[in-house]
Amino acid sequence: MNTGRIELSRAGRCLLILAAAMGACAASLAADKAVSNDAQARYLQERAVCLNGQSNQDRVTCLREAGAALAQARHQGLDDGSAPYARNARQRCEGLPADDRKDCLARMQGQGTTSGSAAAGGIYRELVTREIGSPGIAAPNADPQAAPAQ
Repeated sequence: MNTGRIELSRAGRCLLILAAAMGACAASLAADKAVSNDAQARYLQERAVCLNGQSNQDRVTCLREAGAALAQARHQGLDDGSAPYARNARQRCEGLPADDRKDCLARMQGQGTTSGSAAAGGIYRELVTREIGSPGIAAPNADPQAAPAQ
């Protein structure tokens, strides 16, 4: 009876396992190279900021930190660290009333306008929300003393 199965010899199975392992290693090396290239590009950007005096640190400390981040990325991988910042932004908005919290989260996610910097003492975020008339509120030109029309 033919079941459609292909039977491999022991040597064939070993070759198949070896080929799969080699493919996995090649994929891992390609991923490592991409991480290394990203880390190198990030280092060059951070180094330029240090050399231009645009960081909040003195030049020596800034360059040391950039080099340490590059070394860390090469050895263990280094993410951009955005998760703690996002969590911090959410926590900052949690103590506000519901309507204000919604607006706060929108500002933290980049909606609206942003000005200032940490170096200048703070970042100002502004989001303008326009509301058009609410039920039960008189129009601005309405005379509150006027009798209702009959």
